[in-house]
Amino acid sequence: MTQSTPSKLAMVPFVSVDNMMEIINNIGLEELLVELASFIESDFKRWEQFDKTPRVAAHSEEGVIELMPTSDGEVYGFKYVNGHPKNQQEGFQTVTAFGVLADVSNGYPLLFSEMTILTALRTAATSALVAKYLASKNANTMALIGNGAQCEFQAIAFKAICGIDTVKLYDIDSGATEKAISNLANQGIRAIACKSSEEAIAGAQIITTCTADKQYATILSDNMVGSGVHINAIGGDCPGKTELHRDILMRSDIFVEFPPQTRIEGEIQQLDNNHQVTEIWQVMTGATQGRRNNNQITLFDSVGFAIEDFSALRYIHDQLGRTGNYIELDMIADPDDTRDLFGMVLRAQG
Repeated sequence: MTQSTPSKLAMVPFVSVDNMMEIINNIGLEELLVELASFIESDFKRWEQFDKTPRVAAHSEEGVIELMPTSDGEVYGFKYVNGHPKNQQEGFQTVTAFGVLADVSNGYPLLFSEMTILTALRTAATSALVAKYLASKNANTMALIGNGAQCEFQAIAFKAICGIDTVKLYDIDSGATEKAISNLANQGIRAIACKSSEEAIAGAQIITTCTADKQYATILSDNMVGSGVHINAIGGDCPGKTELHRDILMRSDIFVEFPPQTRIEGEIQQLDNNHQVTEIWQVMTGATQGRRNNNQITLFDSVGFAIEDFSALRYIHDQLGRTGNYIELDMIADPDDTRDLFGMVLRAQG
């Protein structure tokens, strides 16, 4: 059998899990999170240029599998992602993902990348970026309720972008908290293990909830939330999954990514569809105000949106020349005559 040598057009840069870890370590995690946040902010500020649609979701009793597409008219991107809370008990990741960027002008892929790690990075960068706009300017302490795979990325992003120096950690699984304390030991963050959500929240100006169970849960009850705090609610991300008591929502100014998606998947699925929310891109462009005073409770009801993944893929694509951490995959058939795909198969027989 003979095989032709693929042309450069047929080769697609692929960022594997190993490549992604090399990119992070070559750039440095904090620097990468700051740079990634700037890409997300830049894309949010041109929000109206993007195609926007709620993600396409296939739900089951065990979890959800989703496709998240968007385009700015020049580049198209999508992410495949799952969310299966039971996976942890079975030795699998709760969330796995991969993504693609493509050139709109000819449809050819520009990048194929792992996104299990990259999703954690973009979620942390988005959370901290939004908090820069909504949290109190003197915030230095964050409570992290739910200490799973996202936890450390969130803590480090808030340190790098918002200046947080103390995180108070609580999880119903004490082993998860011990893991987080160990991982954060040399990250320039004071990490404190707490025995309850109430203990973690005490003295915190920012509260991040990031739990995994697919259920209507009350991680925060109304009496736990005082005035002036910023809540970064990132755990509720599908129908039937929430973390906050409804009364907290009624007392908060709520900021979201894309209302048609958040009303289905976010904390606000508990509210009427006409309940007022603010799209966070409008705050970033200055079209509307974020935090107005020190007593205001701000709530970022984050479910993750395709533009954030687009930004993350765009950022990684921009780093390929900087780091060289990728391989090339022969993914696109490239016959000598573009009309003769069958002949290409025949010639491969030798």
